[in-house]
Amino acid sequence: MSKINQLRNILNQENCDAYLIPKNDEYFGEYVPENKDRLKFISRFTGSTGLALILKNKSYLFVDGRYTLQAKTEVNKNFEICEVAKIKPSHILKNLNKRITLGFDPKLFTLSTLKNIISDNSINLKPINNNLIDKIWKNKFKVNNNKFYLLKEKYHGENYLNKVNKVSKFLKLKDIHYFLSTAIENISWLLNIRGSDASSSPLTNGKILFNNNGVIIFFVNVNKITPQIKRFFGKKVIFIKEEFFVDYLRKIKKSKILIDKKTCSFFYEKNIHSSNKLIKTEDPIYLLKAIKNRTEISNTKIAHLFDGIALTKFIFWLKNNYKKTKITEISAQIKLENYKKQHKDYLYPSFSTISGFAENGAIIHYRSNYKTNKLIKGNNLYLLDSGSQYFYGTTDVTRTIAIGKISNFQKKIYSTVLKGHIAVASYKLKKSTLGKHIDKVARAPLLKLGHNYSHGTGHGVGYFLNVHEGPQGLSPFNNHKILSGMIVSNEPGFYKENFFGLRIENLIYCKKINNNYSEFINLTMVPIDKDCININLLNKNEINWINTYHQKIFYILKPFMNSIELKLLTKACSAIS
Repeated sequence: MSKINQLRNILNQENCDAYLIPKNDEYFGEYVPENKDRLKFISRFTGSTGLALILKNKSYLFVDGRYTLQAKTEVNKNFEICEVAKIKPSHILKNLNKRITLGFDPKLFTLSTLKNIISDNSINLKPINNNLIDKIWKNKFKVNNNKFYLLKEKYHGENYLNKVNKVSKFLKLKDIHYFLSTAIENISWLLNIRGSDASSSPLTNGKILFNNNGVIIFFVNVNKITPQIKRFFGKKVIFIKEEFFVDYLRKIKKSKILIDKKTCSFFYEKNIHSSNKLIKTEDPIYLLKAIKNRTEISNTKIAHLFDGIALTKFIFWLKNNYKKTKITEISAQIKLENYKKQHKDYLYPSFSTISGFAENGAIIHYRSNYKTNKLIKGNNLYLLDSGSQYFYGTTDVTRTIAIGKISNFQKKIYSTVLKGHIAVASYKLKKSTLGKHIDKVARAPLLKLGHNYSHGTGHGVGYFLNVHEGPQGLSPFNNHKILSGMIVSNEPGFYKENFFGLRIENLIYCKKINNNYSEFINLTMVPIDKDCININLLNKNEINWINTYHQKIFYILKPFMNSIELKLLTKACSAIS
């Protein structure tokens, strides 16, 4: 019997007409451990965000524009794929024209998420505490009991007590008695601890409850807490088994409690005593974490130097060898990883590398496998998006590389995307500048040609944490100010289904110039492939920007190249005119 039919049998037993399956686990992180990736289990979809709706006679998978092509290649035929910008779950449910009972795991959804899904009063929501996917998923992996560890001060640059004091002051200012922090990346940042509870981020699963005097209770798998960590925190942090969390919540009465609307689940919210007043807002740690201190910025530059060396050497190797030897998407990805591993401080990728040649590059979050793996040869574009984790920070870089002789159309589009990239990098930020303002200038060159891309222009990046973080970002809908110390990606792109995709991505950080203006400073140190550029489409300022960027890269990377690589670096970074 198929997985979906097994699930439908259980749905009947639960007296449900439908069931929701999100990508996330109970910690709401972007990267879900294999043994909790229930959406992949039921649908085969591997993207980082999505939602399945299982009805008695039909199944739907909802994804955003980044994943529509990927879903078509991965997902089994039982599912109808819907792009959420065009068709939402509420549209499907509303068209059923009857009152239905919709089952869901209350630990995997927030109340606000459910409200977005359910916009109709004809839906009867039924929380089911025992996840229905887990009932049919028999071959799960073992529980991860890897220990947490303390991040050294030379990496984080700010004592955890200072961070706790900032949060405590915020709570007192707002007259809030308790703060429930359920965003695990925020907990990791607050306490300067890291772990291995996610595949690409050094996260520490758990929840924190503390009052406005800074008393902290960390609900966690206590097997992961080392004696060293206990000694370090002493009486300032109390470690308690995570399974006791709900009992503690129920004991709090007649208080104002702040919860994170993004990560506090329906289950936990409903277990808070009704006598309390809930403040549902964004966890204040998001913003504190997003503004990097001097140590974090300085260290991030070091991380990008390490990455720049490896990526530049890889690009030279690829350009020199694709005609001489068999190179595939997977073998190229492995080669890049080997270059990165040559540096002793490299830890692991910050996300699964995107290595896409020709039409595979048009799949925005493509993951090469042995069925789709293409040989890199002929005349087309190769898109490589990779990131790294170091104690010195988190990186994310995309380069699109010309293989053979690319078409005039490809050069035109690449140059147009480059114009948008330079517009972002050169943007002069005011105090009032929002993410959506910058996104607009990035898209303008492409829109003039009647083209666009279905993802944001940029996302926030963590410090040895998540490669994607908020609240900052560059997208049509981001209303957050870009503040000094924030790191964002700059990655406009273009994707032509069945032909090619291209993206140019640097990480940049916001640096204050004076009281009225700030500017972006490039962190990424990797040449831009001049073989993709039609110089006639660039203006004088854009040409000067490229030349200045390459000149800086040349002098930074020069000491790390061998004699052959130095010749190639000289050519790659020579001025265009």
